[in-house]
Amino acid sequence: MLRVITFSFLLFCFLGSAIAGEVTYRKHIKPIWDKQCSACHDSSAPYYGEFKQAKKEFKAKMKGPRMDTYSSLIFFVGWPDSGALMRRLDDGSNTKNHKPGNMYQYLGSSDRERKKNFFQFKAWVGKGGWNLNRWKQRGDVPGVTKEQLGKIKVKY
Repeated sequence: MLRVITFSFLLFCFLGSAIAGEVTYRKHIKPIWDKQCSACHDSSAPYYGEFKQAKKEFKAKMKGPRMDTYSSLIFFVGWPDSGALMRRLDDGSNTKNHKPGNMYQYLGSSDRERKKNFFQFKAWVGKGGWNLNRWKQRGDVPGVTKEQLGKIKVKY
């Protein structure tokens, strides 16, 4: 029980500090990205269109779509692949089945590091901007609304 209280307190302190200071791509997100994600999503990775055409081959080479710059990363936040970053990095607290996104595991080497980095990304996207919706509805995932897009506040 003490562990839960301690973890909750630390998480609250971290969230308070993230909210108090503006989370930016250069200062907060880029260092996490370089450490945790660049092995598969760096400048040697294919752009989205190329990745989609040969998905199996790139996955076999441990390469995902290129996301090594601010402009290539926000492609997966707002448009045209709306919510992809959020769906992939989500910790499971925003889904019906509470299953984390397939890239959440790579946000850190421990639960604490993953949670910390997850909340950095969530703060960067902006309060209310973190949603898992797609540009257009697909299956159970609804299409993103104009109001949801308006809440995305990624800062360079």
